[in-house]
Amino acid sequence: MSLTKKLLKPAEHTVDWSTVYPATLIENFSLEESLLATTADIKNGVVLKIDGNLWSVIEFQHVKPGKGGAFVRTKLRNVTSGKVVDKTFNAGAKIETATVDRSDYQYLYQDGTDYVFMDMKTYDQINVSEVTVGDAAKYMLENQTATIAMHEGSPLYIELPASVVLEITYTEPGLQGDRSTGGTKPATVETGAEIQVPLFLETGTKVKVDTRTGDYLGRVND
Repeated sequence: MSLTKKLLKPAEHTVDWSTVYPATLIENFSLEESLLATTADIKNGVVLKIDGNLWSVIEFQHVKPGKGGAFVRTKLRNVTSGKVVDKTFNAGAKIETATVDRSDYQYLYQDGTDYVFMDMKTYDQINVSEVTVGDAAKYMLENQTATIAMHEGSPLYIELPASVVLEITYTEPGLQGDRSTGGTKPATVETGAEIQVPLFLETGTKVKVDTRTGDYLGRVND
């Protein structure tokens, strides 16, 4: 008697991944991370996702009018084009924010219209466009430290220390007695930026400058 061997096909099994990994972990597998927040979370530096575009908050103001509902007035910069727009949100409205990584870098030099920075941990160098650097370029010297915000490997914006020390390279001569007048005059600093300084200051003086407003904060003695 001949025996016939029957080959059995292994049973197919499907895995319910929800029983293996938490649901929150599965959601985090998405390639482009985003978070839901409310207008209470809006502050300078937060990156919003609006209609598929990324916008960095550069100014905001929470407003509570005498009549009507509260709202948040913002000024947003498109992280790709640099375009700046005004946008108002109703207080408490849901907003979508993008995941942003911040790292410390050192500014090395300017390469055409780009600015070259070095990661202070890995020593990797990156080029950042002048649009992304924005007004920070007015107060950056070589070897200046800065924080660069990144989203999925792309630079979003630059954060400098709240104040920096810069030397005045040109200003009209001051006069004796100018200390009491309280007036100001234009002065060019070593980065090429122009700021307002007291009348008595002279070329060669080092001054502390607010990097957020460009305001003169005081004279620095060596």
